[in-house]
Amino acid sequence: MFEHHKEPLLRKEAFRRRLLRHFCMALGIVVACLTVGILGYHYCEGLSWLDSLLNASMILSGMGPVQELHRDTGKWFAAFYALFSGVAFITTVGVLFVPVVHRFLHKFHLDLQSK
Repeated sequence: MFEHHKEPLLRKEAFRRRLLRHFCMALGIVVACLTVGILGYHYCEGLSWLDSLLNASMILSGMGPVQELHRDTGKWFAAFYALFSGVAFITTVGVLFVPVVHRFLHKFHLDLQSK
């Protein structure tokens, strides 16, 4: 029914490179999401660049906003950015853990086949 291939486990050096590549992808996602937040808070709420960074960082990390919002556009942006940040968090965690989970499952599969 299914062909079982015994592809060997990736060497440690190659696995480390894969981990680094996934870490860089996750970092890129975080930087892109943070950039969206900084620009949104700056242009929709009129916050300074530093205050925009602070608010975007706090929302992206799940801590919540720091400053009270006064403009309707800022409130709309903050609502959608908070929802976007939740999805971004899940995506980033997935990108970080995929190589580790894949290696674990591959090793588990190889162990089952060797019995």
